[in-house]
Amino acid sequence: MNRREAIQRTALVLGYAISAPALAAVLNGCKAAPELTYKPVFFTEDQARLVSELAEIILPKTDTPGAKDVGVPGFIDLVLKDTYAQKDKDRFLSGLAEFEELAKKNFGDSFIDLDADKQKEHVKAVHDQAVEAGRKGEFKKEERPFILMTKELTLLGFFTSEPGATQVLQYEPVPGAYHGCIPIAEAGNGKQWATS
Repeated sequence: MNRREAIQRTALVLGYAISAPALAAVLNGCKAAPELTYKPVFFTEDQARLVSELAEIILPKTDTPGAKDVGVPGFIDLVLKDTYAQKDKDRFLSGLAEFEELAKKNFGDSFIDLDADKQKEHVKAVHDQAVEAGRKGEFKKEERPFILMTKELTLLGFFTSEPGATQVLQYEPVPGAYHGCIPIAEAGNGKQWATS
C-alpha cells in the first residue's frame, strides 16, 4: 500500500476528518532513524547515525560485508576519541556539521532523511569538490576535509577488520614456501596482501 492509498483509507474510516499535521506527517513520510549498531562514545547519536550512513555509502555491502557489517562506524568513533588530537576532532565535527547543513541547503532535508540516491549524490558532490581542492593544493595533507578524513577512516577500519583482511585482501596467517619472481596473478589471485 502506498501513502496515497493509506490516506484515502484513513480518510474513509474517519469520515474525511484528517488533521493537517497528520496529513503532512504521512505525506512527508515520517521516517524512523536508522538503527545504530554500536553505542557511540565520541559522537552524539545523531552524528553517529550520519557517520554510519556515510561509511556505508563509501563501502557498501556487495558480495563482501559493508562498512556497517564489520563495525566501521564504531571504529571511527573510537579512533577519533582515543587517538586524534583535539584540533583534528574539532575539525572533523565542524566538517560533519557543514556536511549536514549543505545537505539541508541543497536538498531541503537532513542527510539521514534523504533517499539513497540523493545521499549518494550529496556524498559524490562533496567528495569530488574535496578531491579537486586537494589537486589544486588548497589544503595541507594533515588538514584534509571532513569527507576525505571519513573516507580514510572508513577504509582503514574496513581493511583492518577480519572480513576486510581475509575476504578482500589476501591473508595467510602462517606463510608457506617462498616463490620469487612469479606473475602477480599467480601470487594470490591478484589480491593485495593484508599483512607483509
